[in-house]
Amino acid sequence: MADHALIVGATGIIGNALVERLVENGGWAISGLARHARSRPGVDAIQVDLTDAGAVKQALASRGITHAFICTWSRQATEAENCRVNGAMLRNVVDALGNDKLHHVALVTGTKHYLGPFEAFGKRGAETPFRETQPRLPVENFYYVQEDILFEAATRGGFTWLVHRPHTVIGYAVGNVMNMASTLAAYAVICRETGRPFVFPGSPQQYAAVTDVSDARILARHLIWAATTPAAANEAFNVVNGEVFRWRWLWDKIAAYFELDAPEYPGRPTPLVDQMRDAGPVWDRIVAKYELERNPIDRVASWWHSDADLGRTLETFNDMSKSRRLGFLEYQETVGSFADTFSRLRAARIIP
Repeated sequence: MADHALIVGATGIIGNALVERLVENGGWAISGLARHARSRPGVDAIQVDLTDAGAVKQALASRGITHAFICTWSRQATEAENCRVNGAMLRNVVDALGNDKLHHVALVTGTKHYLGPFEAFGKRGAETPFRETQPRLPVENFYYVQEDILFEAATRGGFTWLVHRPHTVIGYAVGNVMNMASTLAAYAVICRETGRPFVFPGSPQQYAAVTDVSDARILARHLIWAATTPAAANEAFNVVNGEVFRWRWLWDKIAAYFELDAPEYPGRPTPLVDQMRDAGPVWDRIVAKYELERNPIDRVASWWHSDADLGRTLETFNDMSKSRRLGFLEYQETVGSFADTFSRLRAARIIP
């Protein structure tokens, strides 16, 4: 009997890439869970609100799930609420999957494990490169709450666990709360259409410092590799492209993709939240002009999230040695991560 994968957050950047990879690989039964699930070939779509414990239990009963991949979160107003809500969501899933067939649960968190939550983001980070052995920061962080729930559930249920910590994830999705690629694509298109300069909007530190990102396709391959590699069980792993870069180098490459000139960096942040405050009507005109899919700008771009990433004042990059030692040798060129996503957004008529 085939292994049965449950992808929680199947319509997001990470979940979508994982579904595609599992379908491509074959040999898996696949269930995709989301608040707004959509049908696709080879995937059993499950629509449920993860905050409703009873509904989650009913939705997952008797499905024979062997591997669960938790690829979603719900943004709340405070970190205390993030801890409460996202902890409960994870607990609801693992409680509903309490059966003899469950073999493995993978939790996707991120680099905020080392940087702290958005309330204290980048104010007190660990030393770079970030390593999985570094201790938790002395701050409230819903990632830590989720890890503890997972560890306790694994001990109780007898399944293996994994924690995957990507950096900024680059990949295809629409309506995702954290989507740098589509955000920068929308910013570039608006700049091209209006004549606004395509200026790097972040901090001087991020413009010049070494950093990295995580291609959603690399992350999907890592999730499957770790779930099927016995030596990787019960470990936390950083997951990034395997290439470091500086934004002052990459920004020119992104500008060139959209046939723009990148102006000289002004030496200070110019946040997208401020620049794009009135972008809604402009975007609507672009959608009409190019006959694009009718998505409002807030569904395509998450200005606040890209500002948080690009506005950091700390160097941020991750060590992948742990995965390499165990045999995961995948690599992704970062320019290709962005260019491939931009091209897919164009093909789907999300951007012109």
